[in-house]
Amino acid sequence: MYQRLLEHLTTAVLLLDGTLRLRWMNPAAEALLAVSIGRVRGTRLESLEGVDGAVAAVLIKARREFHPFTQREAVLTLAGGETVTVDFTVTPLSDDELLLEIEPRDRLLRISREEALIARQETIKTLTRGLAHEVKNPLGGIRGAAQLLERDLPDPQLAEFTRIIVEEADRLRDLVDRMLGPNQVTHHQPLNIHKVLERVRSLLLAEQPGVTIERDYDPSLPELHGDEGRMIQAVLNVARNAVEAMSESEIAAPRLVLRTRARRQFTLGAERHRLVCEVAIIDNGPGIPDALRETLFYPMVSGRAEGSGLGLSIAQSILHQHQGLIECDSRPGRTEFRLLTPLEAPP
Repeated sequence: MYQRLLEHLTTAVLLLDGTLRLRWMNPAAEALLAVSIGRVRGTRLESLEGVDGAVAAVLIKARREFHPFTQREAVLTLAGGETVTVDFTVTPLSDDELLLEIEPRDRLLRISREEALIARQETIKTLTRGLAHEVKNPLGGIRGAAQLLERDLPDPQLAEFTRIIVEEADRLRDLVDRMLGPNQVTHHQPLNIHKVLERVRSLLLAEQPGVTIERDYDPSLPELHGDEGRMIQAVLNVARNAVEAMSESEIAAPRLVLRTRARRQFTLGAERHRLVCEVAIIDNGPGIPDALRETLFYPMVSGRAEGSGLGLSIAQSILHQHQGLIECDSRPGRTEFRLLTPLEAPP
């Protein structure tokens, strides 16, 4: 019963022996350290050494003095080279047992950042819908007046000018519709995310045959519930942006990586999910300018001369319709977009 309670805690809990080898850990610890207990049971985790062995030194001291210790803002280096800032408490249970509780600080900061991002997106959506309403009404009047004028013009050659008015009014209407993003009802059903990625991959290779597109899929990933057509559009918008950015910067060997992973006990916004699908789109392009980082998902914002600034905004809107979101980390030579979607069926 107690183990069952520990398995459902959001705090990472580990049980170590006197030599700091792992005896047991709960799913929250597996998610935090990005390891599986089946693979690392009985081993000494490198991620628990800390910078210059600082974390391991605290664990040894707690065992030696048989006294609990708490450390704030310790830095752990994970197996993939990533670092995570945590608070941890080590409690000796016996001469040969240490209980380690780890609370990630990065996650709290990320949750706050995601909540702010979602709030900004909702504000932008409200403003855009209001603007669209105010623009489309006079556009309809202009279009109708041009059509009526065309009928009464004495010179047929002048009809060319009224057609230009009608065509430009239609173009502005279509632009406003694209700013609003997809407005049809989503049809959620079980779908294979790898089928979505393969479709996107084939489209990109047809458009940009000079780009190398690598796959790094997790074959054990279960199906998610969503609209396949919308998910293809979201992934394609993000991946196409990456490919076009690499093409414009004339990267010698442009490379795109499509990666899938399952994230356990993961929080999206204010809601915690048992299992989340992560689709990462990684490129070796020039990176995103600092000036665009905060407004990257705003409509009509683009870092490319020929960009419309709608691709990422629409992709984020589609992920919101699937109770997910998009994160981005970028530096010169590596930009990673992560599309995160809950794997459980929507209510």
